[in-house]
Amino acid sequence: MRKLFVYSLLALIIAAALAGCGEKGKEKVAVVNKADVADRVADSKVIKVAFEGTYPPFNFLNDKDEFQGFDVDISNEIAKRLGVKAEFIATKWDGLIGGLKADKFDIIIGQMTVTEERKKSVDFTDPYVVTGSVLVTRDDTNDITELPDIKGKKVGVGGGTTFEEVANSVEGADVKLYKAVSDYIQDLTNKRLDVIINDQLLMNYNIKENNLPIKVTSDILNKDEIGMAVNKGNEDFVEKVNQALKEMKEDGTYKEIYKKWFGTDPLDS
Repeated sequence: MRKLFVYSLLALIIAAALAGCGEKGKEKVAVVNKADVADRVADSKVIKVAFEGTYPPFNFLNDKDEFQGFDVDISNEIAKRLGVKAEFIATKWDGLIGGLKADKFDIIIGQMTVTEERKKSVDFTDPYVVTGSVLVTRDDTNDITELPDIKGKKVGVGGGTTFEEVANSVEGADVKLYKAVSDYIQDLTNKRLDVIINDQLLMNYNIKENNLPIKVTSDILNKDEIGMAVNKGNEDFVEKVNQALKEMKEDGTYKEIYKKWFGTDPLDS
């Protein structure tokens, strides 16, 4: 009976000790997993920026296999004002938010429209681009100039984008989803699609730069405010980025970068 009592007492002591270790372990893990982006960037002197890397003129690889574009210039300028360097990470569109939440990078600066749905997963900075979607057809098409005209047409858009939402707002539109904008531009030129919907800045740049046999046929269908996405719980970091963006706009640096890539003044928000 005494042996049983002693064994029972030992078992309780060991269990209590293990429970104590478990609690400490939990606390430690919680601290490690709580990613403070501002501290991480300050300590490493690097800000890891994610985008698709295949979206000219915003972000793409040049002939030297170096990233360039509007997003790249904006990222580098923000990094400079934060006293760090920008490191770029190319990720497929549908993996951007997941990668951010897994702390694979610090911020998404890749033409992500601010939406209420996305706000549930990430926090956004102030908008750094205001733009909008347009209809694009082949040069020989003249009957698709307004959004209702896509009814009964084969429409190419990027999956998971606001362009998909615009296309699906028209009942009877035959909406085809793509992962890369280059793929649905190609399908449009090869007559596998009747029309595509994409950003007006991107389309005007690519049509001119690549001499594509397609054209923008509509006014802006909807205004998109583009923000930089950061993991929730990093208000201090969002504030620092907003301050850098504000200073860029006040001293003319932002306008200079914008005109470099788009040849026009920025749209008002």
